[in-house]
Amino acid sequence: MSNRTLVLLKPDAVERNLVGEILGRFEAKGLKIAAMELRKLDADTLARHYEEHKGKGFYAELVTFMSRGPVVALALEGPEDTWEIVRAMMGATNPALLRPEQSVAISEQSLLRTWCTAATRQRQPHANLRSFFQVSRRRVRNDGGR
Repeated sequence: MSNRTLVLLKPDAVERNLVGEILGRFEAKGLKIAAMELRKLDADTLARHYEEHKGKGFYAELVTFMSRGPVVALALEGPEDTWEIVRAMMGATNPALLRPEQSVAISEQSLLRTWCTAATRQRQPHANLRSFFQVSRRRVRNDGGR
């Protein structure tokens, strides 16, 4: 059975023309692009997406950064543990939490951690996808998050 998860390529990844390189890394892991859209995130979308971070010291800076330019929103499809594959590729959001065996892939993880954001818990991927794409049991449709 396949599963999908949301990945956002941050504005600076788009600005630095890294989209193709990043997409290639996900595809090399056997993940498929089910939907993709280049879009500028509005305040409402960011508020929903980062709701768990409201009230934290970095929230305002995060929203400002993510709204400064377009992002590439991806619905990646793969096996049941797709979100875990993506997180493993990206590494820990806190580099102090990297496991020793992850050091071999540190350059890949640094690239992906720096330029992408994705679900950090199993229950997030489907909810995150709904904020950006119309989701049904059979497909993900790109409708601008409406």
